[in-house]
Amino acid sequence: MSSPGAPIVFMVAEKPSIALSISKILSRGREETRRGVTSSCPVHEFKGTFQGKQAFFRVTSVIGHVFSTDFPPQYQNWEATNPADLFQAPVLKTESNPKAYIPKHIKKESKFSRYVVLWLDCDREGENICFEVIQCLHPTALSVTPDQSHILRARFSAITEPDIVKALNNLTTPNRNEALAVDARQELDLKVGVAFTRFQTRFFQGKYGNLDARLISYGPCQTPTLGFCVERHDEIQTFESEPFWSVSASVQKAGDPATKINLEWERGRIFDIEIAQFFLHKVQSSHSVELIESTKKPGSLRKPGPLNTVELLKACSQLLGLGPHYTMQIAEKLYISGFISYPRTESTKYPEHFNLHECLAPHRNHNMWGRYVSNCWKKE
Repeated sequence: MSSPGAPIVFMVAEKPSIALSISKILSRGREETRRGVTSSCPVHEFKGTFQGKQAFFRVTSVIGHVFSTDFPPQYQNWEATNPADLFQAPVLKTESNPKAYIPKHIKKESKFSRYVVLWLDCDREGENICFEVIQCLHPTALSVTPDQSHILRARFSAITEPDIVKALNNLTTPNRNEALAVDARQELDLKVGVAFTRFQTRFFQGKYGNLDARLISYGPCQTPTLGFCVERHDEIQTFESEPFWSVSASVQKAGDPATKINLEWERGRIFDIEIAQFFLHKVQSSHSVELIESTKKPGSLRKPGPLNTVELLKACSQLLGLGPHYTMQIAEKLYISGFISYPRTESTKYPEHFNLHECLAPHRNHNMWGRYVSNCWKKE
């Protein structure tokens, strides 16, 4: 599709699949797709309206972080550098995936654009990638206005038409402080990780014959987590099981199974079988029970709230037997397909104007859970 005289709106998403979804929603399925500099990130083009005026949209993506943090060449030599000196060493940004040509792709496709809209994920990492994309923009996309007010940020939580349209109509600016926070975290991870990796690799070399000490890596997050896993593993391995007994009983009104009540034994578990058998005999020899006290109190069943990332992982592990990596893969696909909101979040609160019916509507005719959704719809 050739670019018309209308201003070009250059839009960048974090992944190719999200760029395609945004294009289909905003163009109502009328986008045209072509290859860019890198085959990994197609370019979608269409005509539309931007800020009340006709515009030409060009939508593409990156593949996660464009740059990564590393040390200059003079600090790469293990023998010539003391690990402690790495904490004072400068750092630089290098291309995360040089073979993908992402900076070249962004520079070429942003040429002569009047506006830049950044559709990166709405977290600190996404904010950091915003400024990585800005760093790659063609000079003509940066020199249109001195204050760069034409570089805008779309904030959204789900890949649905209402969320995407709302985000486009309420554009903000990228948050540099959040991006700098990620830069600081990346630099700390690099310096702590590399310094301790080099130190402990040298320390353990030659000390244990059965230890492969060619590289013993250290991760600021991964290593402490591994420590927790090892500690729990040791507890499980050293645990000595011991048999126990408990008395389980239930009561019900004669001829009415609906009144059945399972009773909990106050003593819980007994580790002496003779005592347990004594209580079992007492229960079995009784034909009635005495109600000593009863109380009534109002109860309510709260609507289920949204899950944050940790609760999502726990629920899928306990109820579905899914591992964390597989869970997040499924969540990512559901998010891109518009079924759930952004899965990597610490929030457990719905937006103030969250439209539940709008989210339920696509599920009402599903052959597996459509009836359940329809019942929920009626209760609302």
